[in-house]
Amino acid sequence: TALKKNSMEFEILRPFGPSIVKMKIPNEIIVEMNTYTDEIIKDEIKSNLLDHGNKLVGNVHQEILLDTDFMKKIKWGEFLANACKQWVEKNDSRKKLKKFEIIKSWIVRQYKHEYNPIHWHSGHISGVGYLKVPKNLGSTVQRNKNINGNGKLELIDGSKKLFAKPVYTVTPSEGELYLFPNYMMHAVYPFSDTDEERRSVSFNAKIDDEAASL
Repeated sequence: TALKKNSMEFEILRPFGPSIVKMKIPNEIIVEMNTYTDEIIKDEIKSNLLDHGNKLVGNVHQEILLDTDFMKKIKWGEFLANACKQWVEKNDSRKKLKKFEIIKSWIVRQYKHEYNPIHWHSGHISGVGYLKVPKNLGSTVQRNKNINGNGKLELIDGSKKLFAKPVYTVTPSEGELYLFPNYMMHAVYPFSDTDEERRSVSFNAKIDDEAASL
């Protein structure tokens, strides 16, 4: 949109940078995922069978794969595919999503002092949603700090650029889901002052080449 300032006409253009989706996970899916996780925790055989920690970079308590049958039962892939379909169409109304395939999806169980270092995923689309969030993620060591990153997710797009931030910080909130391109680097900071669990669900997915060429 053209703007006037001191009789000077100019436009602010923002042609670069990936988009991020923020949305809500249906409550019934949250309940199902938490029940699934709690049952796995109690079953040593299933915990070992579905342990995904050795495939991931997180320094966290436990990472549990969602098995295929469970994902089908709760329609996790169907929900994500519908969200991705809308994302594609909002970016370019001429494009239609023709394929959506979950590569893997897993639960991350994080407790105080644990963290997830900077990393990225495979596929085309990745995401993280929150199933449980501690009421208090702790305070900073220096009490006068204005920014407290405890337990927060940071999405990173390249390096610092003029008039453009390279980082988007997410304060976790139960039920919120964020979708982003697989290559987008991201990290989760440790938290303190609580024994409560920070529980999230992540996934990697492939889409068709045409939709991925936005």
